[in-house]
Amino acid sequence: MISQAPIFTIHAELADIRHFGTTPYGERRVVDILGGRVEGPRLQGRILPGADWQIVRPDGVTDLEARYAIETDRGTRVLVRSDGLRHGPPEVIAALARGEAVEPSRYYFRTVMRFETADPALAWLNRILALGTGAREKLAVRLDVYEVV
Repeated sequence: MISQAPIFTIHAELADIRHFGTTPYGERRVVDILGGRVEGPRLQGRILPGADWQIVRPDGVTDLEARYAIETDRGTRVLVRSDGLRHGPPEVIAALARGEAVEPSRYYFRTVMRFETADPALAWLNRILALGTGAREKLAVRLDVYEVV
């Protein structure tokens, strides 16, 4: 079961995809996370640089592994580990690759999130798992983040 409303929303700004070729695991690529914002009732701040290491598998599923940090509006920091999957009909994935706006209900984009912080006021983040439901934009990702309860 997940919380009824997002605990926060992430809007992460992205660089262009860097391609590394097809390895035995699939097409390897890395997307740098440049910045962005976190907004919600329990957490507000900015996204610090990081990266999303991706594998586009032979079955068309993109396996996502993002690592970055959040600096809260109070100046404390939260490490984020996000592992997910994105897939959909070939024409939808092709439209996303061209940077076109696609309704998120037309594809699957979910990520399991874990957090780590030294901030006592945010220690609750150290003890939860979260589920992000995503939307890919041309040079950004939006994640609505729900606590798994």
